[in-house]
Amino acid sequence: MKDHGSKHTQNHVRERNCRRGDAVWALWLRFSLRDYGFCMGTLFLFCLGSLVYQLNGGPPKVLLDIRQYLGQSTFADDHGPQTPQVLPFPSQVVYNRVGKCGSRTVVLLLRALAERHQFSLVSSDIHNKTRLTKHEQVDLMRNISSIPQPYLYTRHVHFLNFSRLEQPVYINIIRDPITRFLSNYFFRRFGDFRGEQNHLIRTPGMKDDERYLDINVCILENYPECSNPRLFYIVPYFCGQHPQCREPGPWALERAKQNVVENFLLVGVLEELEDVLLLLERLLPHYFSDVLSIYKSPAFWRMGNLTGTVKKHTPTPAALQALFQRMRFEYDFYNFVRQQFHLLKKKIGLRSAAKELATHNPLLDPEDAEQGEDLQGEDSWLEQP
Repeated sequence: MKDHGSKHTQNHVRERNCRRGDAVWALWLRFSLRDYGFCMGTLFLFCLGSLVYQLNGGPPKVLLDIRQYLGQSTFADDHGPQTPQVLPFPSQVVYNRVGKCGSRTVVLLLRALAERHQFSLVSSDIHNKTRLTKHEQVDLMRNISSIPQPYLYTRHVHFLNFSRLEQPVYINIIRDPITRFLSNYFFRRFGDFRGEQNHLIRTPGMKDDERYLDINVCILENYPECSNPRLFYIVPYFCGQHPQCREPGPWALERAKQNVVENFLLVGVLEELEDVLLLLERLLPHYFSDVLSIYKSPAFWRMGNLTGTVKKHTPTPAALQALFQRMRFEYDFYNFVRQQFHLLKKKIGLRSAAKELATHNPLLDPEDAEQGEDLQGEDSWLEQP
């Protein structure tokens, strides 16, 4: 009786252990299949992602989005940093283009060059705000600095000092001051050969008596448009945002010259535009390679010929003499830039047929280059306009 009870107990224990073993086996099998499926799915996704990565030369956008969502990746910690993009030097260029100095022609060239050489071209649509407040200076410099490199930014704006940020390279082009003034005078009134009536949109408040004002009367009778400070136009583009830069005098002139030497890679003269383009190609090949082939192409000249100002004519000698006297600081600066430009050509070994006079007097050596017209505290380092 005792043996029978003992056997019954042993059988009961054995059955209970078997049931427990079966439950453990079933539970292990269930987790094993789930883990196996998870591992295989992960492996499949990894292989697929790796294939896409290799075919496209980098990670797909979805992986970058996931990485941004999850936080910093440890890839760099395990494998080292990825190869950085090789940028040309310099990779930040600003063209603070002077109005009516051929900049519209240069911008047309830059559009073709940006497409060919794959650099970021940002051309501002703001044409009539060259002087900025402190806040506007900061905003513009930060916006310029945030453009993907390599970039070329262009706008009608007086020189900006990026001393608290990475200083870009400046380039510019100027022309004979009287020629520039006359081009602007008639362009504001009558536009160019495109026939778009832009001059009426640009100067909607201009009455007919002002629009058809004789240029000689404007000069000899000292109308505001034909006298200082409006005639003091080119120098402030190089002097900067300081209020004194807009006052015709030695201070603004010397500061402008200093900036040309210290902050501008090249300031050319429109009268020698082909030489300017050759020097830009030599100094900034990543931006200006093949520029002359584009400039001399028939398609480009068809566009360029439409930018000439209409109804433009030369004032009398007396009016020209009066302008020349009023613009003596402009001519001092122009002759300085022209001399620097010719020195640079000699250093690089560029020879041209252009006359290389030490000084230029439009009354003795008239040049009317029509090689393209233009559309028109902590912050103590900033200048308050």
